[in-house]
Amino acid sequence: MRKLRIIEHISLDGVIQAPGGRGEDGDDYPHGGWIAPFRSPAGCEAVIEAQGTSFDLLLGRRTYDIWAGFWPNAGDSPLANGLNAATKYVATHRSDSLGWGPVSDLGADIIEGIRGVKSTNGPDLILWGSSTLTSVLLGQGLVDEVVLFVYPVLLGQGKRFFTNSVEPSELAFVSSKATPTGVLINTYQYVGQLQT
Repeated sequence: MRKLRIIEHISLDGVIQAPGGRGEDGDDYPHGGWIAPFRSPAGCEAVIEAQGTSFDLLLGRRTYDIWAGFWPNAGDSPLANGLNAATKYVATHRSDSLGWGPVSDLGADIIEGIRGVKSTNGPDLILWGSSTLTSVLLGQGLVDEVVLFVYPVLLGQGKRFFTNSVEPSELAFVSSKATPTGVLINTYQYVGQLQT
């Protein structure tokens, strides 16, 4: 059975929207590109380490479209090569337009599609982005690990990592590292329902 790991770039106030650049989400979010001042070789190495050497991707449709427009043309690097080689499992209703492969849509029932992929043999699944999928997957108990790249910024507005509909849950702390630019990489394992 495969493990599912969520990896996110996140601000101190929980925003994950448009970390890479303006217009990234197809809108006019005013703070797009907020991770750029904190990029470092150590941060890139931490992303590669968090993903592992062999992985497949689980992506929402919007993240898939953004990445399909960038990563195939990003040049030869361990990060780009890993993302381009990974099988992309996409939550979409428009499977006819999935050109960045190898790729497979998750079908009409996304949760059952993810359960099916998780039950197969293969590399771990990595979910980047998708403020919509994260809360649903945690609520369904489908997430094994959460890795947060926490940036020392407050954005005040934007799509949040967890929506108000997230199920109360408990995560166990695994590890924390810091990059020279002040990004904290915190890793947690999913435990289950919140105990009070």
